[in-house]
Amino acid sequence: MSENNIQDRWISLQEVCDYLGVKRHTIMRWIAQRNMPSSKVGKLWRFKTAEIDEWVRSGGTSDEQEVIK
Repeated sequence: MSENNIQDRWISLQEVCDYLGVKRHTIMRWIAQRNMPSSKVGKLWRFKTAEIDEWVRSGGTSDEQEVIK
């Protein structure tokens, strides 16, 4: 499969866990607390790898907390 096809297809929750090397609980927390790009189709979560890559590059997984003044 070409890289464009991989970037364009929707992947499952398990696939994004494998892709990022984290557990399901972590992904669900990132969706709820850090606006991780995702779509819910019925009961299933789906993700675009290109959106996930951009979110990670922009610091979405950073442990640093914003300081509220």
